[in-house]
Amino acid sequence: MLEQNHKERAGPEGPLDVPGEYPSDTENDGGTADRPSLADDLLALFEDGKTYAEAEMAYQKSRAGYTANRLKGALALGFGAFGVLHLALIALTVGVVIALTPLVGPWIATAIVTVALIVIGIILLKMLKARIDDIRAAFSDDSHD
Repeated sequence: MLEQNHKERAGPEGPLDVPGEYPSDTENDGGTADRPSLADDLLALFEDGKTYAEAEMAYQKSRAGYTANRLKGALALGFGAFGVLHLALIALTVGVVIALTPLVGPWIATAIVTVALIVIGIILLKMLKARIDDIRAAFSDDSHD
């Protein structure tokens, strides 16, 4: 009884678009009229492949749309963070000038901060040039190694 209920509730076994059993050759007088031909099978295979390709294309389009949407949000947050960091560095620069003013005067304090920022900028530019040279060396045609 339990096995019968289990079989009734169980889904179909195998693909849904293919008949489960074909009559044997002896049952229909030696003919194969009820069996699909090779051309029918190939046509069904082509249609299944086409359906799969369309579904895959739709999935990849939705995935690309989701990624583009998330990328726009990430770029907006990145630019916002860069702007806030830039403002913080400006505030730090002004604060250092204000802090040095009572010790050395306003002009010398401004000169000290300016020279320090120029030195930091030159160091960063040299580091950038070294990285760019490494990239150029990786793509150059000359093989010195």
